[in-house]
Amino acid sequence: MAQSKAMESLMLDIELLQLPETSPMSMKSNQDFVKKLFDQWLALPETNRLVASLVNDVKSGVALNVVSGGSSATNSGSNSPLASMFPARNGPPLSPRNSTGSPRITRQRTGLSNLSSPLKVVSDHVKELIPQVHISIPPSLLKALIWNIFYFEDGRPPPNDQKEQCIAKINTLFHGHEDGLQLQEFKLVTSEICKVPSFFSTSIFRKVDTNNTGFVKREAFIDYWVKGNMWTKEIATQIFTILKQPDKKYLVQVDDFKPVLQELLATHPGLEFLQGTPEFQDRYAETVIYRIYYYINRSGNGHLTLRELKRGNLVDAMQHADEEEDINKVLRYFSYEHFYVIYCKFWELDTDHDFLIDKENLIRYSNHALTYRIVDRIFSQVPRKFTSKTEGKMCYEDFVYFILAEEDKSSEPSLEYWFKCIDLDANGVLTRNELQFFYEEQLHRMECMAQEAVLFEDILCQLFDMVKPEDEGYICLNDLKGSKLSGNVFNILFNLNKFMAFETRDPFLIRQERANPTWTEWDRFAHREYIRLSMEEDVEDVSNGSAEAWDDSLEVSF
Repeated sequence: MAQSKAMESLMLDIELLQLPETSPMSMKSNQDFVKKLFDQWLALPETNRLVASLVNDVKSGVALNVVSGGSSATNSGSNSPLASMFPARNGPPLSPRNSTGSPRITRQRTGLSNLSSPLKVVSDHVKELIPQVHISIPPSLLKALIWNIFYFEDGRPPPNDQKEQCIAKINTLFHGHEDGLQLQEFKLVTSEICKVPSFFSTSIFRKVDTNNTGFVKREAFIDYWVKGNMWTKEIATQIFTILKQPDKKYLVQVDDFKPVLQELLATHPGLEFLQGTPEFQDRYAETVIYRIYYYINRSGNGHLTLRELKRGNLVDAMQHADEEEDINKVLRYFSYEHFYVIYCKFWELDTDHDFLIDKENLIRYSNHALTYRIVDRIFSQVPRKFTSKTEGKMCYEDFVYFILAEEDKSSEPSLEYWFKCIDLDANGVLTRNELQFFYEEQLHRMECMAQEAVLFEDILCQLFDMVKPEDEGYICLNDLKGSKLSGNVFNILFNLNKFMAFETRDPFLIRQERANPTWTEWDRFAHREYIRLSMEEDVEDVSNGSAEAWDDSLEVSF
């Protein structure tokens, strides 16, 4: 406990480092360098041992006075130029929290005496003080840190023998090809040397063949992969570097992802049947990209960063797609069946087929499951600004975000999407009045359908029992993210079909959930809808006299 408090309170002041032969002013002008220097120092084993030793001294009540070697010790209250580093702080074709100390509460406090300090009314508890620690970095360690930062920015490279082994493999693959390798021959380099998904071959080839000669020579590849330190990076960083444009620090949808998806469509055996329908190839690629950005680009600005890529599961999904011949088994992002469901659902609503849908189109979604009030909020672009250029219309990309949010309410992007819709005053909490505003229409619909209506007071108790918010007066986003029943909260408020299914505990849905416990709500929805859509297409084929023999694989036992 004491160690965690010590590390949490670690602060960096440039003048306190006492760096030999380095003026504080020069260091202040290079803040990024100093931060890197400090981060590397914190990661050293010697630092960890030092902190552990200091924590043990704290536990035993020993006064801490650590200064640079040879300096005389001073007490912690002296005016030493080296201040504390531990200061005290407050605690398509069918496929084959908010606490009581929040600003909302504290701003309501009134009636304080003009003579009293507002700092004295916070708490009467005695705060635990962590002794000051004075630390300086020895010159030899400083030089080593500077060397690592300037010469090994991506980390110290592996031993030379590993580098030699890598070059030996490259020599073997390029042997006998004095003019270089063509794209088809280069694919072996992608898998054997780069060890990234095979559908990155074209992107890597173009990165190396900067003059568009159609050949990659051994020397050029070594310059890019070995001397450029690509081979020492982790796979997420490699993929990010391969995809992004040289002058950008993020990935954009079309320019960066389209090339690898085009190669995936051209080479993957599970997508071979699409080669005769290029328009559906384009739609498939677009849908995959929209799904990636919905889940991974959490900032929602269309700029996918390296940090977002590392935090997501896209790299694993790409590797899975490269290894799995049945693309429909790659449930994350790449499943063709999932694309088929999204596209067909959009096509059903887009009655005039102008690739745009309006409010009246969307209200028909899932047999009029949604309320008018929630559809109005969606088209007010509160949860997400439309990319559609037509006023009052939703384009295909906007619909992809909507359907993923609607059918996968267990995911964080969905919870954030719907939270914004219900939060009418955008103050970050859902109040009784806001919940009641959306439930009123649900109540009216139940009465019109002659169903037993559930009063709002009863529903309010049920909602709070499901979420168990930290504050009994409202629900915040963190409360919803911490509950496994959060999706049902939104269904109760604006999706009548799912509300009734939840109330009756639909045995079909329960059985499907037990059959595939690792599937998400979206996976189960897409599976059900694909079977329904494929059966409808089979029936249509039969009515046209062009059906083939019934496919028993479509019969699913539930």
